[in-house]
Amino acid sequence: MLLPCAQRREFLRPMLRELGLAGMLIGSAANRFYLSGFELHDTQCNECAGYLLMLNKDSGARDWLLTDSRYEEAALRLWPREQLFIYSAPYRERICDFLKKMIGMGKLGVEAEGMSVGMFNYLNRDLNVSPTQGMVERLRLRKDPSEIAAIEKSVAVNHEVFRRLPELLTPGKTESQLAWEIEKLFRELGASETAFASIVGVGPNAALPHAIPGETVIQDNQLVLVDIGCRVDDYCSDQTRTFWVGDRPSDRFKEMLERVQEAQTKAIALIRPGASLAAAYHAARGHFASFGVEDHFTHGLGHGVGLETHEAPRLSPLAKETFAPGMVVTVEPGLYYPDWGGIRWEYMVLVTPDGARVL
Repeated sequence: MLLPCAQRREFLRPMLRELGLAGMLIGSAANRFYLSGFELHDTQCNECAGYLLMLNKDSGARDWLLTDSRYEEAALRLWPREQLFIYSAPYRERICDFLKKMIGMGKLGVEAEGMSVGMFNYLNRDLNVSPTQGMVERLRLRKDPSEIAAIEKSVAVNHEVFRRLPELLTPGKTESQLAWEIEKLFRELGASETAFASIVGVGPNAALPHAIPGETVIQDNQLVLVDIGCRVDDYCSDQTRTFWVGDRPSDRFKEMLERVQEAQTKAIALIRPGASLAAAYHAARGHFASFGVEDHFTHGLGHGVGLETHEAPRLSPLAKETFAPGMVVTVEPGLYYPDWGGIRWEYMVLVTPDGARVL
């Protein structure tokens, strides 16, 4: 079981007081779910399943869940009716009227990264709206034991798919056919869904870090990059492997794969509590620089994984933060050559109290 969402909200409550917020409106899907248990996904980017309104408890008020009638019964399964506000069209007007009733002219915090400009402008006409940055995300940085257990289950399913993948990597199959077989396998193994659209890149297509599977056919003695992940118990996995189809891997493939895996090993060796995120990136890039190929490493070293596939922290040269126990990050160096292909090798790593553990 996850820690009670109410307990997580109490971790956030002091931040509201420090910023002088009468309330905080949380609409980012993952943050809303983390704090309330309600709806991990919005149906699409221009729709919102609802909001969590956290109130400064100094006033003695309760937190509220706001949603529309489509989600009423789902909300009542985990939220008391007396703290549930069901809005109808015109949605913005109804939500704004409710917020005015709850906080008056007190300062209302909103998520700068999780609210449309249109919604912000509407609320800001009648309310004292204050954008906030990364408040809930800071709580989500360090996973609790139940979150780690869920991530480990997701990773285990991912590993099993990769174990079976050589049987599916057959000449004559297209990238899109392979991606579909991977998705079916995830579901058969117990995943609720893929964590993201599977990436399959054959030959030169593997030079596209986020290649979209198409009709390119796998041929004998050719490289194939596969980046996949799934969701189990609401938490994600994300791993990449680059395969050689056939029994005669080219010298170039073997050399590039060795360099990528060595860069990954050097970066992971630096991961421990208090160590710099940026230092891990520079360890990988420095290894590539020793061979003069650093310009072919075209992205960050990795990112956090949890309720979302890409979340904080970011392992980039601009990162100012340090590793802390409970963080789960990817370490995924790669080398990309548009006329040949690309190689990426990705592990998920848990920061432990005394170091790091590859999941």
